[in-house]
Parts: sequence; C-alpha cells; structure tokens
Amino acid sequence: MNYFKTGMLMVCLAIILMWIGALIGGSNGALIAFLFALIINGVSYWFSDKIVLKMYKAREVSREDNPRLYGMVEELSKNAHIPMPRVCIADISAPNAFATGRNPKHAAVCATSGLLDLLDDEELRGVLSHELGHVANRDTLIMTVTAAMASAIMMLAYMARWAAIFGGFEKGSRRDSGNLIGLIAISIVGPIAAMMVQLAVSRSREYAADKAGAQIAKNPMGLARALEDISKTADKYKFNPQPQTAHLFIFPALKGNFVANLFSTHPPTEERVKRLRSMA
Repeated sequence: MNYFKTGMLMVCLAIILMWIGALIGGSNGALIAFLFALIINGVSYWFSDKIVLKMYKAREVSREDNPRLYGMVEELSKNAHIPMPRVCIADISAPNAFATGRNPKHAAVCATSGLLDLLDDEELRGVLSHELGHVANRDTLIMTVTAAMASAIMMLAYMARWAAIFGGFEKGSRRDSGNLIGLIAISIVGPIAAMMVQLAVSRSREYAADKAGAQIAKNPMGLARALEDISKTADKYKFNPQPQTAHLFIFPALKGNFVANLFSTHPPTEERVKRLRSMA
C-alpha cells in the first residue's frame, strides 16, 4: 500500500470523526470535533516520543552503556541516510522494539532487554534496520496521528452513546428526527471503523518498513530470522503493550487464531517472513 492510500485512509478517519461530531451537535459539533482532533494531533506531534518512552520506562543509553546496540544504530543510521536517533532500552523481558518521534531529527529507537538477550548480531541488525526504516519513512508521525485520530473517534462515540440515552442534542440533530437507534448504532460502528482504518494504515507501514529495513541492513534474512525467533517466544512472555501504542512495536501483541490476526496491528508474521525471504 503506497502513501496515497495511507493518506486516503487518514482522510477517512477525519471524516468519521467529523461525522460523529455532526450527529451529536450538528455543524457546530462537526467543527468542535475537528478542533478537538487538531489539539490531540498537536500534543501527539510534539510529545509522543516522550510519552511513549516514559510509558515503558525506557532509558537512553550511550556508547559506553551498551556499545553493541549503540554501534549498530549508529552504523545503520548512516546506511539509511538519517540523523543518529536516541538509543534507548526498556527493561522488558519480552523481545520487542519500537521507534518513535515526530521526524528523523527527533527520533528514538528502543529495544527491550529481552530482544538484546535473544537475538544474535545479524538478527538484531535486521530489527534495528526495520525501526530505522519507520523513522526514514516518517511512519512514526503517520501512525501517531492515526492513533490519536482513532482515539478521538472512540471518545466521541462514547459521548454520543450516553448523549443518545440521556438527551442533550441541539435542534436539527438526529435526535429531533427521532433516530436515536441510528445514533447508538453510529456510536458502535464508528469506533470499529476507526480501528479497522488504523489497522490498515499500521499494516501497510509494516510491510514498507520491512522492505526499507532489508535495504538498510543490506540483508533481509536477519530480520526474517529475527521475526521467527521472536514469534517462538510470544506465548512464553505474552507481552501486551498499551492498545494505543501496540502498532509501534515490531511484533504484534496478539498472535495465533483468526480473531487475533483480524484485529492485529501487524500483518501475519508468516507473510512478512515470506516477503523478506523472497528479497534474498
């Protein structure tokens, strides 16, 4: 999926947000929803990296603290032609990694302690290259804004549900026409639609980051083997990141059955590995 389709999906999120706002308060409600989205996106733009790193108690490290990790990020950043990001470690036993930041000049790459213990150097290079691919593609900003928009939609839908039950609609809104059932339906369908759009954006960017990572590392097999090794440990650690940040990690929180795959923020690991191996 290219950037045009990603952009169209993000437009869909904005339309859903304003639609729910209009249902609650007419044209004024749509305007308020739009302004609400701008505020949330502004906060996400400026502070998303600090919020996410603090959420997982990640600490920034120097070359002296961890020469293996720092040296790899430094080398691969040069390959990707991007500024050196901050290098962080989160003391989490489950092997995983993520990148965050509003642009390549204000980015951070974080690996869990479990990832450093599990992977060999070639595999770790593959994972770090994938995260740097997200940074180079500016996916960290795209996915942060998408998550913020989806969260705003879910919040408005929650408000719409209770407003439909207890009243409080302006004249000219759907309540005046007696369509309370429709409002309640929208309050349920809206969050589902927002979540599906968010998943579509996240999955498309994962494939792009896999491809970019293979080019940065100059070897797709490291990331392919890393994904397989991480997958084998998923049931052991059962890592469950916060829902609003799950799409940032290289490996999904949910794994296995049809329902988990349907609502996963990532494409199936088997398909990702297959694509990576085909690049070799």
